Amino acid sequence: MCAHLSAAPEVDQPAPGPTPCQECAGDGRSTWAHLRMCLTCGHVGCCDSSPKRHATGHYEATGHPVMRSIEPGETWRWCYVDLELRA
Repeated sequence: MCAHLSAAPEVDQPAPGPTPCQECAGDGRSTWAHLRMCLTCGHVGCCDSSPKRHATGHYEATGHPVMRSIEPGETWRWCYVDLELRA
């Protein structure tokens, strides 16, 4: 069992409303596939299917271990440290 996922906030609440990838929106040119939110600080970044992979970049820069999908209808969480998914 992943201690990071156990310590992260629960995700039974609905995903936030429409939010862009913060870095993609900042450069005004990039596009993203799916959005992920850091459960440590709330940073929103694009997934690894997106060209710039900002959610993973955020983990690599900060060490914040757990993110969640903020796509409609999805509540799963991912731990970058233990490479574990929790639905």
